[in-house]
Amino acid sequence: MRCRIMSTRASPLLPFAAALAGVGFLALMDAFMKEAALMIGAYTATVLRALIGAAIIAPVWLSRGPAMPTRAVWKLHLERGVVSAFMALSFFFALTRLPLAEAIALSFIAPLVALYLARVLLGETISRAAIGASALGFAGTLVIVGGRIGQGEFDERAALGVASLFVSALLYAYNFIVIRRQAQVAGPLEIATFHSGIGGLVLLTLSPFLWEMPSGEALMPLLAAGALTVAGSLSIAWAYARAPASALVPTEYSGFVWASVFGWLFFRENVTWPTLAGTALIIGGCWLATRRDPAGEKAPA
Repeated sequence: MRCRIMSTRASPLLPFAAALAGVGFLALMDAFMKEAALMIGAYTATVLRALIGAAIIAPVWLSRGPAMPTRAVWKLHLERGVVSAFMALSFFFALTRLPLAEAIALSFIAPLVALYLARVLLGETISRAAIGASALGFAGTLVIVGGRIGQGEFDERAALGVASLFVSALLYAYNFIVIRRQAQVAGPLEIATFHSGIGGLVLLTLSPFLWEMPSGEALMPLLAAGALTVAGSLSIAWAYARAPASALVPTEYSGFVWASVFGWLFFRENVTWPTLAGTALIIGGCWLATRRDPAGEKAPA
C-alpha cells in the first residue's frame, strides 16, 4: 500500500519533469543553431535544421501507417509551415546579433501578442488582466533594450537583432492561433512532420539568393539541433497530454535559465541586470495573463 501511495504522489512530477526537459532540449537546440548560424549564416542553418528534423520524424510518423491529411488539414499544415519558416529564420538571425539569454527573454512577449491576435482572429475576449499583462511585457522589453542603450551597446547590429526578434515574436504569436486549430484535426507526429518538412521546402525557394555552402564543421551542430528539436517537441507533447497546461506553463520560463547557462557555456555570454529585470517583468506579465479575471470575462476590454 505504501509503495502504491508513493507512486501515485510521484507520478504528477513526471509530466512536469518531461516539460522541463523539453524546454531544456529546445534551449540547447537554440545554442547549437546559433553556433551553426554564425558559421554558415542563419538562412542555410535554418533550412538544414528543418530538413534534418523532417528526416528524423517523418519515418516515425509513416511507420504508424497514417491516413493522408484531408484538403482542409493540408491548408492548416501549409499555413503553419509558411508562418513557422519565417518565424524560425527571423529568430535564428536574431541569435547571431544578440546574446542567447537576451533573445529568449525578448521572445517571451509572443504569448502576450497572441492574446490580441486571438481577439482579432478568434473573437476571444481580452480581460483586464491581459491588458495589464501586456503593459508589464512592454515595460520589460523597454528595460532590456534600454539597458543596452545605457551601456552603449545598442548599435546597428543589436537594432537588427531586436527588430528581427520582434518579427519572429509576432509570427510566433500567430503560430499559436494556427496550432490551436491544427491540434484539433491532426496528431503530434503528423504536425511535427509537416511543420518541419513544409517549413524547409518553403525556405528552399529563397536558396538562389541566400544559400551559403555549408562547411563540414557545421554538420555536427546542425544534426544536434535537428535531433533536439524533435526530442523537445515530443517531450513537451507527452507532458501536456498527461497534465493540465496551467500546471506546466511555468516550465516555459525555465527557458531563460537554460539559455543563460548555455549562452555562457557556448559563447561566454554574461547576463546583465537589465536583462534579468526585464525578464522578470515579462514573465510577470505572462503569469498575470493566465489568471482569471471575472470582471474582465463578462465583457470585452
